[in-house]
Amino acid sequence: MNETIEGALLHIIYRNEENGYTVGRIKSAADNSVIMITGLLMGVQPGERLQCKGAWKNDKKYGLQFSIDTFEVQLPDDCEGIEQYLASGQIAGIGEAFAKRIVDKFELQTFEFLDTNPEKLLEVEGIGKKKLEKIVNSWKEQQNARGIILFLQKFGIAAQFAQRIYKQYGQESIDKITENPYRLTDEMVGVGFKKADDLARQLGIAVEDSLRLDAGMLFVLTELCSRGNTCFPLDNFLTEAFKVLDVDPEKINCRIGDLINTRKIYVGSFQNAGAEPEMYIWPWYLQMQELNIVEQMKRLLIGKENWHNEIDLDDYLGKACKRFGITLAEQQENAVENSISKKVHIITGGPGTGKSTITKVILEVLGNFSERIFLAAPTGRAAKRMSEITGKEASTIHSLLSLDAFSDMLLSRLTEKLKCDVLIVDEASMIDTALMSVLLNSLPDSAKLILIGDVDQLPSVGPGNVLRDLLDSGQVPTTRLTEIFRQAGNSKIVMNAHKINNGIFPDLNVDKDGDFFFIHEKEPDKIAQIIVGLVSERLKKTYQLHPLKDMQVLCPMHRGMIGTQELNQALQTALNDVDKKEKTQRGNVIFAVGDKVMQTRNNYEKNVYNGDVGIIKRVKVVDKELVVQMDNEREVEYEFSELNELELAYAVTVHKYQGSEAPCIILPVHESQFAMLYRHLLYTAVTRGKKLVIVVGSRDALYTAVKNDHARERYSGLCKMLQEDQKNVFPEIKIIPMLGEECYEEWVEENMMW
Repeated sequence: MNETIEGALLHIIYRNEENGYTVGRIKSAADNSVIMITGLLMGVQPGERLQCKGAWKNDKKYGLQFSIDTFEVQLPDDCEGIEQYLASGQIAGIGEAFAKRIVDKFELQTFEFLDTNPEKLLEVEGIGKKKLEKIVNSWKEQQNARGIILFLQKFGIAAQFAQRIYKQYGQESIDKITENPYRLTDEMVGVGFKKADDLARQLGIAVEDSLRLDAGMLFVLTELCSRGNTCFPLDNFLTEAFKVLDVDPEKINCRIGDLINTRKIYVGSFQNAGAEPEMYIWPWYLQMQELNIVEQMKRLLIGKENWHNEIDLDDYLGKACKRFGITLAEQQENAVENSISKKVHIITGGPGTGKSTITKVILEVLGNFSERIFLAAPTGRAAKRMSEITGKEASTIHSLLSLDAFSDMLLSRLTEKLKCDVLIVDEASMIDTALMSVLLNSLPDSAKLILIGDVDQLPSVGPGNVLRDLLDSGQVPTTRLTEIFRQAGNSKIVMNAHKINNGIFPDLNVDKDGDFFFIHEKEPDKIAQIIVGLVSERLKKTYQLHPLKDMQVLCPMHRGMIGTQELNQALQTALNDVDKKEKTQRGNVIFAVGDKVMQTRNNYEKNVYNGDVGIIKRVKVVDKELVVQMDNEREVEYEFSELNELELAYAVTVHKYQGSEAPCIILPVHESQFAMLYRHLLYTAVTRGKKLVIVVGSRDALYTAVKNDHARERYSGLCKMLQEDQKNVFPEIKIIPMLGEECYEEWVEENMMW
């Protein structure tokens, strides 16, 4: 039978931050007895008064408990409860000491002053204007978020999202969510379609409602693009959409027109030789970006350089080679010549083929004619390495273009062209569709563009396969470097990387003075133990390598005993005594001072980007903040509510480490990673090591990876759009009338079969 109990929350014994499940104790208002409670108590804090409805249960292990079904919260109304509430850590800037000082001074008026006259807190010793601002902002946020927490708890939305939702929507949070719960899928990282759909069901939105159908289709398309696609075969897309929405396929078909009409999607076709045109679907913005790349590339290719006359290349090339004390091979000379003579030029090649040498020579030659030569790379680490190689300043592409949160999506925001004559971009294989679109848009007609990268590495993390598409189109002048030079040829890392890239099993013979080692082990738990031992002890002693600065564990996958999640926990335990450090926790992950972490998405306000790595320097529990010192020595502050942007980085995926290098790379390879065992991934991992690469796992798994050249296909329109007259493929865009009840197939037949 349901009963009601009331009392002040004394203590939280356990809380799952993901779903809000809480075990705690309250002091009964009826008889002052202490009662054990359990239930989904999202956001409640010690000191608060709870009115709980539920039932008594007798747990075999823990005894009598009150299991809560629903509850209401009131702020404490006595000094002891107020102090306990303020000391709970809920309000940033107030710990136990300040909680006592504040309550000692203001007693029962504490909450009143926080609401109406917070300046009174300046009378408390130790509280200045900066701390007061933090306290007041946190207090207001908590009070406003409280209603959202209580509203969302009925629908299983985790408490950790409440403050983020409030920051996003403010006082309109509940109204916006009630009006369209599916907006959470688009606008809040961490809320998937299923969670929003469950919420919508409880809010009374029908399964065939256009709001749901549109959101589900866009979600499916977003998921497909998160795998690297810019477009997807329409028939396959509709199959995937039906699996998610589980409604009459005709209902899904009939929403296509409205989504095109509102510029959410684009549908187009490519003509295949001897076959019917195949239909594809794009998110609208990705189709626009691919089309823009085609238009901007053509503009640059035909633009006239206005910054130098005819160059006596032999003379300048000879002087450059003499200065560096080198002799260029034929391929290298071709690369330099094409870079000088062509408006746009791509240089691609694997490790040891001389890309760095060529870059220095090109800079030396072109430096005679212009001082406006810019160097850039997709990541901070790649830009830093480019600076070290060339002796010239290099920046990230984002910094070069002063990109903000909108300009990589909205091309119209980049109206001012870069004042440069030459732009040289390294690690170009990492550039996705959005970034390439903006980059090309930023260049003046007269600028020369040189793209340098290894096309055989993994493609960009974001949608697209831009460098590969540019090469395969045959429309952009390209030099492919294949010759390995003597110094690089002495490196087993370089030789084995090329073997892997050519589908040849690498040389695993042991050379104690070598730079590539394979440790054979078939059991995943033992592979994990070996890796932890290598990082924490063996390599530090043998090679004097620092576990955090010089070593990086790369994994094909997140999950599994030798995935990033498990290895990060094991390495954190071995390398960082978190029990003795200031720390905080998000879900099952502990973030402590000294931990190695990685930024997982672009944050333009903080000027940190996906893949940036740093070390946690401070964890300020009272202020609910932690500080990370990034590789560039810059310190970045994160509120605890922003920790979803960080992950432990003792072990990271190969994809996440593109464009970066480390003195030592350690890679687990095992049959349990079968889905990700393919050649380009293995090749990319091996080429990340500068001085030492250690592969730990089974020979069978390594053989599988080397022989598997069938990585997950990426669909994109860029290559064919470059090869064909894009106006024939994508006719002038028109606003398409609303379809109403007309079916999608009729509309396709009339409008889309060009």
